[in-house]
Amino acid sequence: MKSLPPYEIVYEDARIIAVNKSSGISVGQDRWDEAKDRLDKLIEKDLNITKVFTVHRIDKETSGLIIFAKDRGNHKLLSLAFEQREVIKKYIAIVRGRPSWKETICDLPLVPDGNKKHQTIIDKYRGKKSLTRFLCTANAGNYSILEVFPETGRIHQIRVHAAALGHPVVCDGLYGKENPVKLSSFKRSYRGDPYDEKPLLSRLGLHAYEVTLPSGQTFTAPLAKDMSSLKKQMVKNNKVVR
Repeated sequence: MKSLPPYEIVYEDARIIAVNKSSGISVGQDRWDEAKDRLDKLIEKDLNITKVFTVHRIDKETSGLIIFAKDRGNHKLLSLAFEQREVIKKYIAIVRGRPSWKETICDLPLVPDGNKKHQTIIDKYRGKKSLTRFLCTANAGNYSILEVFPETGRIHQIRVHAAALGHPVVCDGLYGKENPVKLSSFKRSYRGDPYDEKPLLSRLGLHAYEVTLPSGQTFTAPLAKDMSSLKKQMVKNNKVVR
């Protein structure tokens, strides 16, 4: 099976590079395996750039938009904008279950790397303030499509908050179940061979879709083929919520 490229450039100028990252590659150095490939070094090698500066991060398992600065000055400005919550971030998530709400906010405080499994945990005493807004846009079978807007940037924040609401992100073995998503699980008229069926999605169903900077400049990273196909099938096989 042909593997997907680790990234695709969606925008570049003299200051920044915005890329659409594939699931499975770390943005920077992997905390648990320093020898693994990392996105920043691949970009430096491919574009023959001495150094790119990481402005923000997403999980290794999460696909989608990442912005790098080309110099220290822009790195400082952009990093500060993220830290001060001046950047609007939008994710697309496929989750298990059908929320009873159309829109909700989760503000449970989080402690990254809070246990022996290196999970982010909820702790109202030691946790840092964390806030995520969820909007349900479609359902199919026992799955839902969410648009997600994290206002803070804790490690695994969306995954933990979604699981806390009773709707873990699909294929998330750390906070939910690793089970892949198959068409037969929500298409009532499915007539294929269940023993020969290939999953629509077998990796974490979370994608960093869009980032809007304080200047109003917006970058968008299209969904990868696997997640895009699943989303289309879900919308086709049920009514869109909105």
